[in-house]
Amino acid sequence: MRIISGNLKGKKILEPKNKDTRPLKDLTKESIFNIILHSNKFRVKIEDSKILDLFSGVGSFGLECLSRGASSLIFIENYKEVLPILKKNIFNLNYQNISLIVERDIFKIFDFKVYDRKFDIIFLDPPYKEKKLPILLDQIIKSDVLNKEGIIIIHRHKKEEEELPKKFNVIEEKTYGISRVIFGNYF
Repeated sequence: MRIISGNLKGKKILEPKNKDTRPLKDLTKESIFNIILHSNKFRVKIEDSKILDLFSGVGSFGLECLSRGASSLIFIENYKEVLPILKKNIFNLNYQNISLIVERDIFKIFDFKVYDRKFDIIFLDPPYKEKKLPILLDQIIKSDVLNKEGIIIIHRHKKEEEELPKKFNVIEEKTYGISRVIFGNYF
């Protein structure tokens, strides 16, 4: 895995040795960023944005955002096997000053307002088997932590079908191989 674009283009990202973690593939990541850059369905920009990366894993998505000029990033991850790799990736790319790692179970954070900011992009890449995604989306909506121009991006297996909250508006949906990416908001 590597950084695809931005000031650290080509830099390697460390990956886990075990197969319990499913890092975001470069092709899917590149497709997500192409949609962000070129879609006329939303107006969010990566540059100077505030990003919340849930189920961060090794940080592939968030690190890409920082390389492309995001102003700050909060990584939330609690899987003990991957946290040292995430920390090392942030350190190796020298993003300690503009990022924060929150080591806790995302389902135990019930109010995202504790971060005292609104986000331009909220990225969710839960394990494919995770069934509580609608609960998490409800909490994000109740906390009202997305900027008006912001988007929520959800990465799932293409066969996973959740009942998304009624307030969640799907703006665009794409399938790449076994992945499905949903872009939306709650306005």
